[in-house]
Amino acid sequence: MSRITRLVAVLLSGTMLAGCAEMNLFGHLAKSAVGGDEPPPPSASAATNYKVGKPYQVAGIWYYPQEDFAYDETGIASWYGPNFHAKLTANGETFDQNAVTAAHKTLQMPAIARVTNLENGRSIIVRINDRGPFVNGRILDLSRKSAQLLGMEGKGTARVRVQVLPEESRVLAGKLKPDSSGNEPKVASAAPRGSVSAESLPPPPGVKTGGGDNVTIASSAQPKRPGLTPESVEREIAAQEVKSVPVHPTSIYVQAGSFGRHDNANRMVARLSKLGKAQLQQVQVQGKTLFRVRLGPMSSVEEADRTLDSVVAAGAEDARVVVD
Repeated sequence: MSRITRLVAVLLSGTMLAGCAEMNLFGHLAKSAVGGDEPPPPSASAATNYKVGKPYQVAGIWYYPQEDFAYDETGIASWYGPNFHAKLTANGETFDQNAVTAAHKTLQMPAIARVTNLENGRSIIVRINDRGPFVNGRILDLSRKSAQLLGMEGKGTARVRVQVLPEESRVLAGKLKPDSSGNEPKVASAAPRGSVSAESLPPPPGVKTGGGDNVTIASSAQPKRPGLTPESVEREIAAQEVKSVPVHPTSIYVQAGSFGRHDNANRMVARLSKLGKAQLQQVQVQGKTLFRVRLGPMSSVEEADRTLDSVVAAGAEDARVVVD
């Protein structure tokens, strides 16, 4: 039984786990005591299975998986472990809470990504092989081991930057894809969102921006690495070394939307007036003018979670937590 199926079953049964410092709607642990389980043997499917997947729905929300080798986003990460240890991941591998892996809602599996804790500068490379977290305001669920390496196990959440490593991810995709022709899997596109426009992520801490509200998005391109093979990628993850990188103070916001028209953004500002003073920012993204509507900065993840729930209830269904 896949993790998504198990999670939905838990939701429908109303089962709640006790003794957890933080959990999502599905009993998905973010912080918990861990026993002395031995790591499960490697799954045979780990060497052969590549999955993007069809659109799926959890708790009334639709998710649209797709390949994205340029993914680069900041947000809040949580972690999971004991309740799913030795069970199957969404792409058929065996989940090992002591391995350096992670879950994402829509990225291809496996994907290789660098995750940087923006609070302490710790940075590691993870294998994304599962779906989740199915909680508003979270962009990644880390295995227990990944959370330990990033120094966030005790806290339960952290502000992070997630960057897919394109070459490493393509090497695994090239080996594992079932389509021998080399064609990338076809994926469904999300339904149109009316006046809300898609927007690239805000620049991560330390990236220079232009004057005023003009934002220059940094390229996620990586230098070519000669001799890169699936085996070398797996060895690099297995022999994980935590890097220490410079980070700068960040703030947490709830972004209600990003609009192509100023009048639509103003209407959203008016709709959110009962929740607080919303900021309207004009930015340039890939040569296009967009108008962001945000609340914040927030003093904590908990405040951001509460605000996000209120913003969604006010009609901004695409609202999300951002770290800037």
